[in-house]
Amino acid sequence: MNTVSNDELIAAAQAVVHPHKVGDRLFGDVGSVLVTDAGNLYSGVCIDTGSGTGFCAEHAAIAAMVTAREYRIAKVVAVWRDDEGAWYVLPPCGRCREFIRQVDWANIDTEVVLGRTRTARLRALLPANEWPDPLD
Repeated sequence: MNTVSNDELIAAAQAVVHPHKVGDRLFGDVGSVLVTDAGNLYSGVCIDTGSGTGFCAEHAAIAAMVTAREYRIAKVVAVWRDDEGAWYVLPPCGRCREFIRQVDWANIDTEVVLGRTRTARLRALLPANEWPDPLD
């Protein structure tokens, strides 16, 4: 059962953000934490690379979860800090939304943190997600 508050999840995601520059690329400037149905927390950071081989912070957190043989995400958040030090909660990009759904079909009901007091179910952020009916 999910009992982690938005503020707790946001703070945990903030704790893993440690930007590191390599050339013109920035690693670790977005942090993500998820809580599973079993109540375990997994975190990850983004890695920005050239040629599209990098990945989002949510992907890294999900990979850690799958490594531990868990697949059902109860709640997820991603955060970023700007150059002036202001924090932002980032909604998952389209690729992350689909990735979350494909890890376990039940993740369509994952609670996505959009702010301290605002959440949405993945199904609301990923409309038209059902497998289509055959044409005829």
